[in-house]
Amino acid sequence: MPPYLLYQRDDCHLCDMALGVLAQARLDEPESVFIDGDEALEARYGHRVPVLRDVTTGAELDWPFDAEGLRRWLG
Repeated sequence: MPPYLLYQRDDCHLCDMALGVLAQARLDEPESVFIDGDEALEARYGHRVPVLRDVTTGAELDWPFDAEGLRRWLG
C-alpha cells in the first residue's frame, strides 16, 4: 500500500490541481480514494477534498496546499 492516500471526487478540478502539486513536489502518486457514493467518506471529506492522508501517522493535509507547504508537512 502506498504511504499516502488522496481523498477526492470524480471530475474535481481541485483534485487535479492537487495531483499537479504532488508531482511538482516529486511525491510518488498516492493511492486515490474516490469518496463519491460512500456516505461515511462524503460526510467526513465532502467539503474538504482533496485531502492528502499519511497512512502511517493518520495526519491529513487539506487543500489548498503548494509544493513548499507539502514538503514542510512531509517533514
